[in-house]
Amino acid sequence: VQLQASGGGLVQAGGSLRLSCATSRRTSSNNAMGWFRQAPGKEREFVGSIAWRGGTTIYADNVRGRFLISRDNTGDTVHLQMNNLKPEDTAVYYCAVSRFSYAGRELAHYNYWGQGTQVTVSS
Repeated sequence: VQLQASGGGLVQAGGSLRLSCATSRRTSSNNAMGWFRQAPGKEREFVGSIAWRGGTTIYADNVRGRFLISRDNTGDTVHLQMNNLKPEDTAVYYCAVSRFSYAGRELAHYNYWGQGTQVTVSS
């Protein structure tokens, strides 16, 4: 499975960006998908996840209420709508496909990763 993330860029604080992640084949429709991010000098951290049916979503505390995950009807593309962005949201954002059908926070749940897309929020 290959994942292609897009939509990153430079935005001012308070602005919005929408990331998208397309997978290469239909197997992802039975799997949860997630977004993680990694800032320079920091460990990769969980951002949010969506179950394979698209109904259940979970978020990290520091993005809940600002970020929204969705996926298309085929299950092959997942989006991360990021609103009210803050400088501390600056990081490389990665999408991933889980081994499981339920949304999860643990990196170990995810066995396929995209290449990452840079998000930079200026103050």
